[in-house]
Amino acid sequence: MIRFSLLATDGAARRGRLETAHGVVETPVFMPVGTAAAVKTLEPRDLEALGARIILANTYHLYLRPGHERVQRLGQVHRFMAWEGAVLTDSGGFQVFSLGERGAGRERGGPGLVQIAEEGVTFRSHLDGSRHHLSPERSIEIQEALGADVIMAFDECPPALADRPYHELSLARTQRWLVRCRDAWRELEARRAGQEAAGHACALFGIAQGGLFPDLRARAIEEAAALDLPGYALGGYAVGETPAEMWEGVARDAPRMPAGKPRYLMGVGTPEDLLAGIAAGVDMFDCVLPTRTARNGLLFTSRGKVVIRNARHADDPGPADPECGCYTCRTFSRAYLRHLFKAGEILALRANTLHNLHFYLSLMAGARRAVEEGRFEAFRRERLAAWAAADEG
Repeated sequence: MIRFSLLATDGAARRGRLETAHGVVETPVFMPVGTAAAVKTLEPRDLEALGARIILANTYHLYLRPGHERVQRLGQVHRFMAWEGAVLTDSGGFQVFSLGERGAGRERGGPGLVQIAEEGVTFRSHLDGSRHHLSPERSIEIQEALGADVIMAFDECPPALADRPYHELSLARTQRWLVRCRDAWRELEARRAGQEAAGHACALFGIAQGGLFPDLRARAIEEAAALDLPGYALGGYAVGETPAEMWEGVARDAPRMPAGKPRYLMGVGTPEDLLAGIAAGVDMFDCVLPTRTARNGLLFTSRGKVVIRNARHADDPGPADPECGCYTCRTFSRAYLRHLFKAGEILALRANTLHNLHFYLSLMAGARRAVEEGRFEAFRRERLAAWAAADEG
């Protein structure tokens, strides 16, 4: 199980500590995304050197390949990927429902990629088209088998701009699913406690949906909090709404979550998003953005975004970010990084990823210090002003 301690506050911003069976995680924290039990282009020792202490693995992808039962036989996800830090697994719901968005839509009983019913969701694998069924109980069973430190409740993630009647129906079902997840988790944990050498306990986080409707969000948070789970998350942000709408919603909703439990904003986001979330009282974040954009040649720096593939960097002998102390900036010039990217060298993807994750993790470390020192808003304003004034492109 986990233990969360709140160490300092500065307005709504929080500085905390999350203790897990696989180490201590200082919050607010950004969790690099290791979709298939690997952060693309990096080794576990790279992540450790960068200061990562918790990463996210994807239940949907690990269920389909190589299979959760195989991962369990091979020592569960930590041993499987040779990662000594903590692991959070999502429920698989977001990926399943994304299939419906990309494919035939959200079907009710008819043919299509995704079919939603009270019992759960039937979907077709993006790998081979095979049919699978994922229910709240099945999602918890899979995540328990993977052996993550933190597991997430199975929920539906509607598009932010879906109409209110759809959000109401979806939210009611998600809330019923949350109770089923809680019951399945308790049953599995009780069974684990009665077994010798059963491994560490997983901590279940509930997820509050509700789109951009304040009353639906408030209801979801209140009902989730009543279940007294180890932690809570806001889902359904960064799924079609504007950044301003998201920031307004998070600022309203995050303080409603239980103060003594970790608060997680799922799938968010840009550096600006992270600072807005911290200002609202969020403790945990994840997003594919820093690693995905790194592989596309976009770097986050103290002077704004740098598109390293642009011709303007072809003869630049300086580092990607003069204020950065990461391996990439200590070692390579912009000219060389551009050359690597244009030549299709794998090193380009690795070097860019090292830099972007260093930038994100350093930003969070700076935010933690600022909250401790009671100057978070000044820290936030300084960062935002620097990025706005010096975005290089």
